[in-house]
Amino acid sequence: MELRKRLAERFREVNGDHSMTAADDAYVSKQFVVLAELCAATGRDPDDVRRLMLDRRLPLPGYLRSDDAEMVPADLFALAERAGGPERLAAWFTAHWADPATGAAEWDAYLSGRYVCLRSVTPESIKRKDELTAAIRSALDEPDAGSAAWSARLHALVDELDALEPAFTGYDRLRFGGPTSRDTCVDAVRARYPRCE
Repeated sequence: MELRKRLAERFREVNGDHSMTAADDAYVSKQFVVLAELCAATGRDPDDVRRLMLDRRLPLPGYLRSDDAEMVPADLFALAERAGGPERLAAWFTAHWADPATGAAEWDAYLSGRYVCLRSVTPESIKRKDELTAAIRSALDEPDAGSAAWSARLHALVDELDALEPAFTGYDRLRFGGPTSRDTCVDAVRARYPRCE
């Protein structure tokens, strides 16, 4: 129980102490799994996994449901397995960025558990999300903005980002301190710039 309490404290240090609503709980329960249940299904000890999280070898839970269930992605262990184990994960992960400082920053972001903005959290999907959000923002200032060709290019980018990102929940807007990338780069863009038929 002590590790679970410490993990909850670390989670709140990172994300703030925001209450989960019934709608937040319902969303999270559809998108994520309970850590203890994932551990049971994969033959792992939940306290061993909590220790890895606290030791910065695996990411924190994405959410703490209002009943304090630790909610994690179903593929929580996939990257560590690709890397050859949790002890190799940091070096494997950060090596995906040419700039060591960027790799270190992305590693910190990954460990925070706050990459709930991706359906599957991998170095590849993190980099692609960054590329897409930057391309969408810059597209709005292109010389042919408003043309049919521009609209097709813009919506191809938006559709690809849409496929990478889940819907988010109200809790996310509290912990991130404002709108999500889906709000600004998918929903707002589609509303402001309807597809040219």
